[in-house]
Amino acid sequence: MALDPKVLDDLAKKLADAVPAGLRDLQADAERNFKAVLQSAFAKLELVTREEFDVQSAVLGRTRERLEQLAARLKELETALQGGDNSIKN
Repeated sequence: MALDPKVLDDLAKKLADAVPAGLRDLQADAERNFKAVLQSAFAKLELVTREEFDVQSAVLGRTRERLEQLAARLKELETALQGGDNSIKN
């Protein structure tokens, strides 16, 4: 996942703004360095967007629902087989 460059720019700027006034001359350089460090750190993380997370959550929900349906159907079939019931429905 690519992180929004604007988010990195904003975060790097906030970090650079926190530099003491006596070091303001180095602020632009510090901002670039902060941005590079943040990009490197975020690149190592396995992050997903909220949209990707929500899609996968919905898929998981549907999968769980289907699994429950299949488990119930299996239980019906097992009960029918144990009872010798020949009227198993689809």
